[in-house]
Amino acid sequence: MIELLVELFEQNRDLEKAGPMEAYMKNHFSFLGIKSPDRKGLVRQFFQESGLLKQEFQPEFVLALWEKEEREYQYAAMDYIERSLKKLDKQHLSLMEQLITTKSWWDTVDLLASKAVGTIAEKYPEVIAETIEGWAFGDHLWLRRTAILFQLKYKGQTDKDLLYRCIEQNKDSKEFFIQKAIGWALREYSKTNPESVKGFIESTSLASLSVREGSKYI
Repeated sequence: MIELLVELFEQNRDLEKAGPMEAYMKNHFSFLGIKSPDRKGLVRQFFQESGLLKQEFQPEFVLALWEKEEREYQYAAMDYIERSLKKLDKQHLSLMEQLITTKSWWDTVDLLASKAVGTIAEKYPEVIAETIEGWAFGDHLWLRRTAILFQLKYKGQTDKDLLYRCIEQNKDSKEFFIQKAIGWALREYSKTNPESVKGFIESTSLASLSVREGSKYI
């Protein structure tokens, strides 16, 4: 299944574009040099020719892409996951945890958090107490970020007490990606419940970055 996508991507490898893309991502990953619009077009072509989207969700396909060296393959996996959200069920949370903790950076983690984990938790809320809330209290940076961000699209369905617990647990972190996530989550929720967010920010000792980001719409 993956061979067709590899062929399409390799035909469009561009070393001149790869260098700046790698630099933008702090040289954490290698790139083929395929810009996002072109990559998405190739992935759409792959989906049409393979018929993959008409099948059940394929974790093996995702993992095969995750093992590839160049970052575009992980982006293709993200495209596939985003097109398959309705097919995700409770058992796929462990796969998302594996992806979040492997080749981790904001470019994959944030979509996994807000789309995949958020979707699973919305359909199977028991996984929040069983698994997700515990991530906020763990040692893994990107799981902690995910616990803060997974309700990002929930709007009025946001469990504010849970959100605030996850933030309280991480408010003293010196990690940029945690401070930024706190601000981002508060900013999004402030669009739905500005008074609650305003009160929380005023009564909680947060990093200046979190306050600045979280207060933008208040």
